[in-house]
Amino acid sequence: MIINDTVLKYDEKVIFALRELYSRYGYSQYKMSKFEEYDLYVRNKDFLISDGVITFTDTNGRLMALKPDVTLSIIKNSKDIPGFVQKLYYDENVYRVSDRTHTFKEIMQVGLECIGDIDDYSILEVVSLAAKSLVKISDSSVLDISHLGILSAMFDLAGIPESDRDRIMKLVGEKNVHELERECRGLGVEDDYTEQIKALVSTYGAPKTVLPRLKELLCDEAFAEPLSQLENIVASLDGDEYSHIIRIDFSVISDIKYYNGIVFKGFISGIPQSVLSGGQYDRLMRKMQKRSGAVGFAVYLDLLERLISESRKYDVDTVILCDRTANVSTVRKAVEEYAAKGSVSVQRSLPDKYTYKRLVRISEGEVTEIEENT
Repeated sequence: MIINDTVLKYDEKVIFALRELYSRYGYSQYKMSKFEEYDLYVRNKDFLISDGVITFTDTNGRLMALKPDVTLSIIKNSKDIPGFVQKLYYDENVYRVSDRTHTFKEIMQVGLECIGDIDDYSILEVVSLAAKSLVKISDSSVLDISHLGILSAMFDLAGIPESDRDRIMKLVGEKNVHELERECRGLGVEDDYTEQIKALVSTYGAPKTVLPRLKELLCDEAFAEPLSQLENIVASLDGDEYSHIIRIDFSVISDIKYYNGIVFKGFISGIPQSVLSGGQYDRLMRKMQKRSGAVGFAVYLDLLERLISESRKYDVDTVILCDRTANVSTVRKAVEEYAAKGSVSVQRSLPDKYTYKRLVRISEGEVTEIEENT
């Protein structure tokens, strides 16, 4: 089947492009029911983006929920197969409270998960597909990459208690170095480690610029393994057509109860929030009694609404105005001619604020193009 992309909406074009991309790299489509048992989300509520979950009681008395997330369902249904990597992608509607409207909203979410015997190549492939996804969505995008192993090692050396790390991580994500300094002093962290944490949080830029500074800053043996992994991942991306969008940024964080290793977020010009988020989440796998590793990401299409609205410059490409006396064969011939150029709508008159690229009038058998907007 050949699909004419001129009739697709912007978000539909994005979904088709991403599905084709993921399929090309061996990812199979995952389909799930709209419902899951509510208990799945209660046990992992900290992992969810939104606290709100729509629930109902099934006919058998079980408490069910409209799915607010896809990853948890994929993990629940995954199997631990030694030496095997399960590669899945999805485009599913999820139901959660919108940050913008603070009401429940049905949101199309696209993403992929790589689950099983995960190695550095698996992580590299997922990061690479995240970058390619951003480029397909917008020409102006950035993929920020961090490594939670480096942050965890830093906290260990600084002696920051586990009970205080969520608070410190929040400040890291905000790049709030002044409050970080105050918190570290309150926890009795030595000045050298406090300065290291501040320097790490302030480090940002292209890998070729940042990595030499990181090697000078992170010279303790505790950083050797995660720093080497980060360096190998970004070095392997160097030279690709999308390598210019890669940045290292340690303010990119995720919940360390669930995530470990490489984490990343994708941003698009004109949208203040990340439109893509992902990373390695072995700890979530352990929490759900799975032995496998996992890495993946999600693209939040609801955040693309601003780009979607901008892409819809006109309600229709061509409006053909004609009265009821117009010859139907003449009208049909004109419709077929302009349909080859884009969308067409035949109308008797135009309502206010109805937008179009081209206006054509049929009168007394004559077809006249009377207006074209650029």
